[in-house]
Amino acid sequence: MLIRKPVGEVFNAFIDPAVTVNFWFTKSTGKLALHQQVTWEWEMYHVSTPVTATAIVPDRLITVEWGDPATTVDFKFQELKDGSTYVVVTNYGFRETGDDLIAIIRDSTGGFTTVLDGLKAYLEHGLRLNLIGDKFPKEVGAHGG
Repeated sequence: MLIRKPVGEVFNAFIDPAVTVNFWFTKSTGKLALHQQVTWEWEMYHVSTPVTATAIVPDRLITVEWGDPATTVDFKFQELKDGSTYVVVTNYGFRETGDDLIAIIRDSTGGFTTVLDGLKAYLEHGLRLNLIGDKFPKEVGAHGG
């Protein structure tokens, strides 16, 4: 996703929970720091997960391990000539196979697309779209029915 903001600002949006809560999770026990575990929480779903940054290259890369069983997520940041930033998210290390793996990949892809959409709206326009909270309203359930 192209974000029309400088790479440092976009990178920081994933490091600093004071920014991240505006487009993704609702609470964190701290900023991402190399080899330090934090907990991210989505209060509306009563869900939390431990997150550990295994690589942080300023303005280029954040790699975290999260979940149980843990998978790896790479957030890659590319500064473009016009001063905007291109962000790519890759989630890997799944243990599932067959149809279960396909379902996990579909959910991961959709989830991170929603995160990037919210990031773009917040950083470019100051809009808190509440995409994560609105994805599964209580009356609908966790997977739309």
